[in-house]
Amino acid sequence: MKPLALCAGLLAGAFVLPARAAAPDPVQWTLSPQTATVRPGSSAGFFLTATIQPGWHLYSPTTPKGGPNATIIRLSDSPALGQVRVFEPKPISKVDPAFQMVTETYQDSVRFFILADLKSDAPAGATEITAEVKYQSCNDTICLPPKKKTASSSITISPAAAAESSSAPAGYEDAGVRHSAGGAAPPAPAAPASSQGLGRFLLLAFGFGLAAIFTPCVFPMIPITVSFFLNRQSTSRGQGVLHAVIYSLGIVVLFTALGLLTKAIAGPFGVVKLGSSPWVNGFIAAVFVIFGLSLLGAFELTLPSGLLTSVDRASQRGGIAGTLIMGLTFALTSFACVGPIVGPLLVASLQSNGLQPILGMVAFSSGLAAPFFLLALFPSWLKRLPRSGGWMLRVKVVLGFIILAAAIKYLANIDQVLQLGWITRERFLAAWVVLFALPGLYLLGLLRLEGIKADEHLGVGRTLVAAAFLIFSLSLVPGMFGSPLGELDAYVPPPSEAGVASASRGAERQWLKDDYDAALARARAENKLVLVTFTGYACTNCHWMRQNMFRRADIDRLLDNFVLIELYTDGTDAASQRNQEMENRRFSTVAIPYYAILDGNENVVATFPGLTRDPVEFAKFLQSRPALAALR
Repeated sequence: MKPLALCAGLLAGAFVLPARAAAPDPVQWTLSPQTATVRPGSSAGFFLTATIQPGWHLYSPTTPKGGPNATIIRLSDSPALGQVRVFEPKPISKVDPAFQMVTETYQDSVRFFILADLKSDAPAGATEITAEVKYQSCNDTICLPPKKKTASSSITISPAAAAESSSAPAGYEDAGVRHSAGGAAPPAPAAPASSQGLGRFLLLAFGFGLAAIFTPCVFPMIPITVSFFLNRQSTSRGQGVLHAVIYSLGIVVLFTALGLLTKAIAGPFGVVKLGSSPWVNGFIAAVFVIFGLSLLGAFELTLPSGLLTSVDRASQRGGIAGTLIMGLTFALTSFACVGPIVGPLLVASLQSNGLQPILGMVAFSSGLAAPFFLLALFPSWLKRLPRSGGWMLRVKVVLGFIILAAAIKYLANIDQVLQLGWITRERFLAAWVVLFALPGLYLLGLLRLEGIKADEHLGVGRTLVAAAFLIFSLSLVPGMFGSPLGELDAYVPPPSEAGVASASRGAERQWLKDDYDAALARARAENKLVLVTFTGYACTNCHWMRQNMFRRADIDRLLDNFVLIELYTDGTDAASQRNQEMENRRFSTVAIPYYAILDGNENVVATFPGLTRDPVEFAKFLQSRPALAALR
């Protein structure tokens, strides 16, 4: 039965009641204290009991939205009370055929537990406590309209009472209800940040480290490394393992130092600002262009020979120090090729707080050092590795095109932060289509650069890699005409038109931008909540959420409950500075994306930090129990 038909049935059921019969009232409420005498500054418990007539049921406070009315419980304002929490026994969960959804119900009777904090200056003496409850009761044929009732009891507040505090009985679960019975509602606790994002980042960094072994600067170091360990005078297997660990530690130390340096210079909040700084993005773009042109053969980049000679001479002294310096020498030598890989990892980590820049470098350098650690232990494995040759030059050229494509990304960051409008989504994708098609044409022999000879045989592997580049290039073309690109939307500039496409309507859902006061005013006028999105022009995670999460039909339907506003924090204008200060002041973070649900009076209902790829998790945030209570 559809909800509209159900409502019609309920009205019909109401009219068939006898004209003179009193309207049924199947639920009665009583309130009783857990302890009669309590001490100021402690907590007081109350049992709110619902006695339900046979054949009827009411719905739990955690009943999902979209069906019957959940039970809403609160305590009336009192000068003696502070924060209030509500606990519930486990409800009966089953599919309700009338609402075509899983509902949570109680039958016969149910006792809710209300835990209220008493203020330290609560006045002594008898204090009346009143519970306000709004609920809906149904039987197998009809549902009554929602009702509001109150139930009262009293407690005695005495400084001489025992200092014990009440707690919820065993078997009770937190119903997610938070409010202040003495004034404005306190902020709801922030949802715990998911570790999924950090785990994916570290796995990606480790994978990049492993892949870096096949770059032209790293691969030739393999026989040098093996020769170094074969020539060492180790007296035992244990010493060989020790020197392999020390050598790998030298690699890890150098790259981890980059993460430490970034963290130390930027500070806990500065790392976020650096990730969107036009100067930082401009510097990275310039470095990438230089690296890319060098790999394409325009010129050769090498570290100063004097530096490498000094380090190499120090490594010949032997012992643990010599092994460690040899690892540092390898890291310096390889930087000309792995620098373009390290750069994006550091920049990606700049958009998060905490130790992510350091952990990212640890993961990357561990992946880079792992093959050399194994080769140091088992030098015979060297015979199984492919020999350097023309394929190495081809890797170098292909990497050059990829790095130039990455440079376009950082130039686009500058354009978005400064709101120049030069690198639009269409122009960005046109550049990427060309830059990813060129390696495919090169590998097929249609573009003559070093590494490809005119009469060289075209193998199956090279053909398949070329096809992959061309397929990827062509797959970007629909994005130039407004089609979503999935995961790639995190890196591509958003469409120029305002708003986010509504998946359920096929139209654009409009968001307010940087007008916080207007959003609050509209929320009060329309009796809605405000969904505040702290976002950034150059924030890849923000772009992903905007293009992928908010476009989902199931998420889009939930947005009807909110006035939507985006507050940008990484621009160069006064609004971005003001938004960042407000985020820091109210939520103690400047990380983006960051989502907060507020009511029209600026009370915080719920928060959600960071990116999530789990639509169920984000839907729970939008349907959070405090949010549902605020809507009612």
